[in-house]
Amino acid sequence: MAKQPEQNNSQVRKSYQWELKRTLGFIGGTIGYRLLRRLSPGSTGNNDYTAYEGRSKLEVLFGPGIWKELAGKVVLDFGCEGGFEAIDIAKNGAKKVIGVDLYEDTLAGAQRRAEEAGVADRCLFTSKAGEKVDVVVTLDAFEHFADPAGMLRLMGNLLKDNGSILACFGPTWYHPLGGHGFSIFPWAHLVFTENAIMRWYGEFSPEKATKFSEVRGGLNQMTIRRFERIVAMSDFRFESLEAVPIRKLELMQNRLTREFTTAVVRCKSVRREAPAASR
Repeated sequence: MAKQPEQNNSQVRKSYQWELKRTLGFIGGTIGYRLLRRLSPGSTGNNDYTAYEGRSKLEVLFGPGIWKELAGKVVLDFGCEGGFEAIDIAKNGAKKVIGVDLYEDTLAGAQRRAEEAGVADRCLFTSKAGEKVDVVVTLDAFEHFADPAGMLRLMGNLLKDNGSILACFGPTWYHPLGGHGFSIFPWAHLVFTENAIMRWYGEFSPEKATKFSEVRGGLNQMTIRRFERIVAMSDFRFESLEAVPIRKLELMQNRLTREFTTAVVRCKSVRREAPAASR
């Protein structure tokens, strides 16, 4: 019998909520807030965006074979932001690239960059996609989706039956910098409570967010275990899954330590075989 999506989503949410009760910090209130102000009085940490300067992010994450896999195909860049990867895909031989994002300002910038790169005829940037594609590519997104299981279903709806999803994201929640900009030192997001962090953040941010999930882009505290569970309860299966270790912690990584020692999660997902009765 096929799994019921609503029942599966409920199970994932309950397990996720139970996990969060154990991981949302232990220094809070006025003490936590004042410590954060003292440690970082006017900005978040972990804001280094130079890792891929002068390099193709897709090629770094997936290797040079990525271009052969995408050549001649219709590709959806799910969560395309400024369109840099979508343009890279188009320049390396894709038939067509559709970039999807929530924010109109980023989509406008992406379209402008595609025109400057000479690939505007093969790039479409939109907030709503309807065309079926051969491959969905999603980078640095699954740790931000408010409803990752729902987003996986949406990707499936936009994918041809024999298509695949290439995903790479991180850092995940237990990574030393898993709080992204809120990790002002390693594991700060696990030390301070969400309330203390958001009170501190509200002093210098124009956003009125009171939770990690409410900041622009969102942050859903994704773990490797939770991601595996989401895929296991979906219509997809992993053709490959790799927890890429943090270089300095590579020798320490194993099944027990991977939540704390993984830099990024990299995977390829394909549809499960349909039951014989439905073929």
